Amino acid sequence: MVMFYFSGTGNSKYIAELFCQEMDGVCHSIEEDIDFEALIDANEVIGFCYPIYASRVPRIMRNFAVRYMDQLKGKKLVIFCTQVLFSGDGARVFTDLFPRDHIEVIYAEHFLMPTNVSNLLIWPVPGDQRIKKYIVRAQRKMQSVCRDIKGEKMKKRGFRIGSRMLGLIQGVGFPVLEKRANQSLKIRSNCTNCQICVELCPMQNLIYEDGRMGHRHDCTICYRCVNQCPQKAITVGYHGKVRKQYRGI
Repeated sequence: MVMFYFSGTGNSKYIAELFCQEMDGVCHSIEEDIDFEALIDANEVIGFCYPIYASRVPRIMRNFAVRYMDQLKGKKLVIFCTQVLFSGDGARVFTDLFPRDHIEVIYAEHFLMPTNVSNLLIWPVPGDQRIKKYIVRAQRKMQSVCRDIKGEKMKKRGFRIGSRMLGLIQGVGFPVLEKRANQSLKIRSNCTNCQICVELCPMQNLIYEDGRMGHRHDCTICYRCVNQCPQKAITVGYHGKVRKQYRGI
């Protein structure tokens, strides 16, 4: 099987790679410059892993699913989402991107991981010891997931009515949040124009023109730029002070 992932700051990458190590699968970031059509055509089971934002799929993963809609028809899917607290139906909402009966979900699971929102005072980035606890918990859950799949025991987290209702409630405000992020990316005056963010942005949203930094209003809210800026000069949507940055697992 093959697994495709999008990871803003490393959590989803960690989960995707952990799964492929256990299952002897092939793992690729959707940001890679490879022949995705050929990979999808060559595999019966396709995995997807992504961070969930307010029970909604990140823009970049939504775009990927739409781009390869035809190739994915009739495929069996394993879906993982990484979350901070709970998402309700974080894995299930991926299926909303497809027509009815277009794909078959054979396994879906949510993984609790550290927050990468590094500028929210009431919800700080965890320290090293807490991050280790997240890793141990994720490893144990992944072992259980792989035992299930190898034993043909299928589970679909987030597909029950209660989960769907919780996801619906959480996701109500997401379009506003996404629009705000697109319109309100802020680069503070302490920016040194190092352009690290330009190189790292998965959407090519950040640009350097006429001697200053700017953006194209196409943010996927991955927080990669916020957490990698050496000057802590970038914020997206919410503009509290960036404190301890999250650099991933």
